[in-house]
Amino acid sequence: MSVTLGLLAAQSARAEFPEHPITLVVPFPAGGPTDLLARDLAEALRKTLGVAVQRENIGGGGGTVGAAKVARATADGYTLLLHHIGMATAPSLVPGLSYKPLEDFDYLGLINELPMVLVGRPGLPAKNYAELSQWMVSNRGKINLANAGQGSASHLCGMLFRSVTHLDLRTVRYRGASPAMADLLADQVDLLCDQTSDTAAQIARGRIKAYAVTSTQRLTTLPNLAAVPTLDELGLKGFSVSVWHGLYAPHGTPKPALDKLAAALQQLRADPAFRAAQAAQGATLIEDGRSQGAEHKKFVKAEIAKWGAVIRAAGSYAD
Repeated sequence: MSVTLGLLAAQSARAEFPEHPITLVVPFPAGGPTDLLARDLAEALRKTLGVAVQRENIGGGGGTVGAAKVARATADGYTLLLHHIGMATAPSLVPGLSYKPLEDFDYLGLINELPMVLVGRPGLPAKNYAELSQWMVSNRGKINLANAGQGSASHLCGMLFRSVTHLDLRTVRYRGASPAMADLLADQVDLLCDQTSDTAAQIARGRIKAYAVTSTQRLTTLPNLAAVPTLDELGLKGFSVSVWHGLYAPHGTPKPALDKLAAALQQLRADPAFRAAQAAQGATLIEDGRSQGAEHKKFVKAEIAKWGAVIRAAGSYAD
């Protein structure tokens, strides 16, 4: 009897999740805003789960290549996906999408939300948005608007901006946010709309120009952006884009593993280092019901419907 009980105890111990390192797939190149969050998230989860959380950057297809890999991965809790708003826009932007966002993943909760900033190259003559508007009209057809690739947050923001302003801006796509920012800093492209996590530091150093924020209210928590007006108050009524990030596992992951991961995700909100890192980037931690899997999924379902309508209305601007 004692031998049998000992074997059962040993099997139970071996079945405890997690037993070995977890892979966190980031569906974008290294160095971008989502990758930055992944670094902080991996460390916070490591402290709670007691195993290493290893990042794997799988860029391509606006986040769909990495997401597809996780959708097909073994559903054991050891492969996770950190994705942003692209989880909701891919069905409308990518014909023949190889996975179903609402069916092929188990939802663990939203993590944060970030506003975006319309920024310009250092040599741009415009000092504020009013001057920028005049400059864009005077240089119609000659202005380059950079983004980090199809389906990226900067692509979505740029698409909306072009759509509502009806300006003839030439889109320049990059393979990630880092090369897009590098060319903006080098005066190779004119404009970029990107997350505060990628723009705030450059703005603070005076290396790029900030013209407007995409939130509905000014970013008073970030000293270098507190005086920057919103696009809504500048006349683009209703213009609002925020980038949210959530955590996902392949559908069919065992409940004990999902419960352990969900609990760890909740605990990171009390991690002082994680909270400080998010605040420094201008991010707001999600602490309402959407931080839980069920509400997270409802939210993404609503976002799929919302962005589908926006992308259809944008027409050619979505290309």
